[in-house]
Amino acid sequence: MFALTGIRKAFGDAVVLDGVDLTIEPRTTAALIGPSGCGKSTLLRLMNGLLTPDAGVVRFDGEEMVGAALTPARRRIGYVVQEGGLFAHLTARQNVTLLGRRLGWSRQRAGDRAAELAEMAQLELPLLDRYPHELSGGQRQRVALMRALANDPEALLLDEPLGALDPMVRADLQDELKALFKRLDKTVVLVTHDLAEARYLADRVVLLHEGRIAQDGTHDALMREPASHFVRDFVNAQRRLHKLEGTT
Repeated sequence: MFALTGIRKAFGDAVVLDGVDLTIEPRTTAALIGPSGCGKSTLLRLMNGLLTPDAGVVRFDGEEMVGAALTPARRRIGYVVQEGGLFAHLTARQNVTLLGRRLGWSRQRAGDRAAELAEMAQLELPLLDRYPHELSGGQRQRVALMRALANDPEALLLDEPLGALDPMVRADLQDELKALFKRLDKTVVLVTHDLAEARYLADRVVLLHEGRIAQDGTHDALMREPASHFVRDFVNAQRRLHKLEGTT
């Protein structure tokens, strides 16, 4: 579904990604994880065509994401930014149906799709008529997910979708996301800083370090067979973080 080859990306003198090769197969769920500044969010933006690489190629479904191919490809990819990224001047319903209305959907079709997604995301229908500031953090994340799914995309990219939530809300939404991923059977790539969350939600963990892939595989392989001292230190730090919770 996604194939990235020889990806390099820099912002000024700061090299964020340096020679990354990554393939995401259809209908799999992969988690990009690593310390702050390792390049995981930049990698996600490259996959969505929001950024272009300085070197290398990004392909979606076999086609390079450049020029005339970019817009059609992006319409097949749902994207949830950090903290939801809802438009403050639009209601939840208007946020969810924004793409559909731009594509010429009728009011009836847009309304039916919003209601369908609200049921899927377990959001009460009256909340669709509220503005983002009138919703809780968990409700805003549900609306952001609904917006990303509005056009029934083939792939879903999520950039730390649960990062700003309190632990109880986050745990509930982790359960809901896991069930939703299984139900939708789509290609999913998510960014997280939490190894336990990556293990719970994803089939595959891609650990980044200083713009390169440090290890790529299952959570168990990461834990039992770390590929470097950095991987071992990262895993141990996560273990200490979750020691009281017993989650890693």
